[in-house]
Amino acid sequence: MKGEIHEGPGLTYLTVLPDDYDPETSYPLVIMLHGFGANMHDLAGLAPAINPTGYVYACPNAPIPFNLGLGHAGFGWMTPRGGSTPEEVANSESLLAGFFDEALARFNVEPGNCLLLGFSQGGGMTYRCGLGRADTFAGLAALSATLPGADELDHRLPVERTQPIFVAHGRYDQMIAESTAHAAKDYLEKAGYSPEFHVYDMGHEISGEVIRDLVAWMNNVLPPRE
Repeated sequence: MKGEIHEGPGLTYLTVLPDDYDPETSYPLVIMLHGFGANMHDLAGLAPAINPTGYVYACPNAPIPFNLGLGHAGFGWMTPRGGSTPEEVANSESLLAGFFDEALARFNVEPGNCLLLGFSQGGGMTYRCGLGRADTFAGLAALSATLPGADELDHRLPVERTQPIFVAHGRYDQMIAESTAHAAKDYLEKAGYSPEFHVYDMGHEISGEVIRDLVAWMNNVLPPRE
């Protein structure tokens, strides 16, 4: 697979394409949102494990730089641990909305032929930005993530709530408690969704078992190009 960095009008992002990518051919698009303290390269490594030939992938860099200490820097969609402001979150959402349009246009992807996936803080953004865009995203995958509060989500939910949602969490997650994932499942089910829910013997990570189940789910929700 081959990667290329793009400086978009709002967000910098990385695209990952099959070696034999043909721009005249339509591929389904997978957008992957990294977690706090990481960057656009973090989830790009999942692409070969998911499917190296049947999708195109786009990984945006979160807009807010953070000093993580000891000379390390990373990026986030918002200030963690309750430190974010509504304006900060709204700005990240606005930048992502523009990025979605740009990525769809770059690959000439029709709405509905795209999937949104996020890890940790990126999973929270997946809920925020994906639940109200069921026409754009064939499905959502939230990995080791926290669901935003009902006050942020209730008004975004469409009338028809059939969008497939994959939820994965670690039983030993030291960053986000397992109970958070169960709360997300309960909210989604009460709202009328039928999420595919998994808890794994892992920490705050994406294990091989997660990839196995995620790929099986993706093959049903948004099959790769053959």
